[in-house]
Amino acid sequence: MLLSEADHAAVTAAVAQAELTTDGEIVTVVAKQSDAYHDVALHWAVLAMFLALAFLAWQPGLLAWMHARLVDNWAESVPPSWYLTAAMIIAALKFLGVRLLLAIDGLRMLLTPGSTKARRVRRKAVQLFRTGAEKRTKAATGVLLYLSLDERRAEIIADEAIHSKVTPDVWGAAMAALLPKVKSGKPGEGMADAVAQIGLVLAEHFPRSEGDTNELPDRLIEL
Repeated sequence: MLLSEADHAAVTAAVAQAELTTDGEIVTVVAKQSDAYHDVALHWAVLAMFLALAFLAWQPGLLAWMHARLVDNWAESVPPSWYLTAAMIIAALKFLGVRLLLAIDGLRMLLTPGSTKARRVRRKAVQLFRTGAEKRTKAATGVLLYLSLDERRAEIIADEAIHSKVTPDVWGAAMAALLPKVKSGKPGEGMADAVAQIGLVLAEHFPRSEGDTNELPDRLIEL
């Protein structure tokens, strides 16, 4: 489990409590990460390959020295084919070396730009919202709270009726309650606090009406 049983219980209880005062429905999802970022590793490997070629173009004497040491120390000149072959081999080794190094998840995540992480987390959250919460309630009052642990990023996606009344900046208090707790190693507590903040917003704009039913699951979903 990504979060402990106590964390699951706390988040589930927070959702149930928040929904007592609103017609809104809150769905909580946590994932280890939103993307594998293998394309980022590929980009770094290609960059390393081109940098190697650029360095050899700047310092061709290195290839001549390698020819003298490895092939023929008495050659009057270095054949052009050697330069091309050696450059190709070095570039390939650089590419493979970086690509293998970035097979390490933590290092790949470290070298992934923050803007890329933000886009991938947002894309995953929208995908999950469309499949699990969008228009799943009668009044289109579903909200998704999505947390991606490795990226330490979260997204709040609201259904059509909520989006028409609430601007994205209104969710700032929920994010402020969530992200510091995630960074301090308390993601479950942070999600519970964020749910409480989301509940306050929903209660203000969509107070609970008679006959309201629980249309979406309260439990925390792990991916």
